[in-house]
Amino acid sequence: MCRPTAKNVATWTDSAVRLAIVHHHLHPGGVTRIIEHAVSALHSCDIKLVILSGEAPDRVWGVPVRVVESLAYEEQRATASPAQLAADLQAAARDALGSLPDLWHVHNHSLGKNLALPGALQALADAGQRLLLQLHDFAEDGRPLNYRRLRSVVGEGDGARLVQCLYPQAGQVHYAVLNGRDLKLLGAAGIPPARLHALANPVSLQAGTAASEDLRSRQQRLWLYPTRAIRRKNLGEFLLWAALAEPGDQFATTLGPNNPAERPRYERWRELAGAVSLPVRFELGANPAHRFEDILSSAYAMVTTSIAEGFGMAFLEPWLVGRAVTGRNLVEITAEFTEAGVALPHLYTRLDVPVEWIGNQVLEQKAQQGLQRSWDAYGRSLQADDLSRTLGAWIHNSQVDFGRLDEALQEQVIRTVTGSADARRQLQPLRLPDPGENSERTSENRAVILANFGIEQYGSRLLGIYQQIMDSAVEPLESLSGEAVLDQFLAAERLYLLRS
Repeated sequence: MCRPTAKNVATWTDSAVRLAIVHHHLHPGGVTRIIEHAVSALHSCDIKLVILSGEAPDRVWGVPVRVVESLAYEEQRATASPAQLAADLQAAARDALGSLPDLWHVHNHSLGKNLALPGALQALADAGQRLLLQLHDFAEDGRPLNYRRLRSVVGEGDGARLVQCLYPQAGQVHYAVLNGRDLKLLGAAGIPPARLHALANPVSLQAGTAASEDLRSRQQRLWLYPTRAIRRKNLGEFLLWAALAEPGDQFATTLGPNNPAERPRYERWRELAGAVSLPVRFELGANPAHRFEDILSSAYAMVTTSIAEGFGMAFLEPWLVGRAVTGRNLVEITAEFTEAGVALPHLYTRLDVPVEWIGNQVLEQKAQQGLQRSWDAYGRSLQADDLSRTLGAWIHNSQVDFGRLDEALQEQVIRTVTGSADARRQLQPLRLPDPGENSERTSENRAVILANFGIEQYGSRLLGIYQQIMDSAVEPLESLSGEAVLDQFLAAERLYLLRS
């Protein structure tokens, strides 16, 4: 039983509940941090816990960790069928817990990173095992390559069969999502409210030490993008802001991509930064001598240019170490933060550049190709108005949003801007919003974030969800109809070339 550390903390009907937390890896990154927070939130509870990972961790976790090689990413995993992976997971859990878990908490099972995992979990659910499937990201949401291989392998070419495997429906299977948008979309897809939970990520950071000369690189202001620079993080936009830097300013990212498929684009950005002499440093977080909190504390401000987020930690965490956030606003994500009282005044919703720099014909061709790739990947046919709907979202008043462009077009704009002072004056906004030094707003935001998204609140919510799953009846598996989840996400207005 949990010790009473907060009001309304859920209790367990049985003591010493056995819990298995499951993820493909424990490398530094968003999901790994959420697992860390869960372990921290559960430390005072009467729970016997094991983490099952597809790869060995690079540090000690303080709880048992078992490596299941068939759980790793598709490119690295040991060959195994869904049935074998299910057996591997159960064997590893028994080894650590002494018997099967009472509850499996699985992260991002449906993203297409491991094509055996959905079937393995379906087998566990069919056997009456209780599962919490936490969805941080969706293959249906701008990841057509992931969805295509899921449909081909897991669904055997049939989208409806894929849904049956990805989203099994029964009392013993519950789902957790990170934001109100996803809660609404999955509810509209047919998942019953009693088995669908909002589980906002916890935000917990310690203040860093004094900024070091090494981190600041003797610059006046460090604009930091605390991210793993995968494609949807829109690194080109961050480099565009670096191209507009004030004298003495430094821009930096924290981590490069792990996925080999992401490396060529990333390395191209690094080459461009060097070729046009941008004041950018890459992968500050890769240095083990630098704590993440210390890197944040060394910055003048945090920057985010991402075009898609599951939760939006980058909008919240910096305030906990006294740093403001500037950059691209994702209203679908930040609306909940602002409703809770978090002030985010230094964000823009579009970064407009003149259409004439690129050309209407080029934009139409790129949009048509992006739609065709995405719709083909999802097994859908283009409708007559899809192209006009896409371009209507991209272009306003002869200006196109930079975030909608692909890498080649973004590089073209960056080279235009670095070579012309007149071109720089045609951007909207003209410069990255400067939050300045506002300690009062920082303190207010910090208090609001801790009150609404702190570790205690997360632990209380997580335990409440676990209790509901434990109390749910075990039922035969059913499924959603058709491609219900894809139907909610696929819309021409949502097209970004960086996600097609």
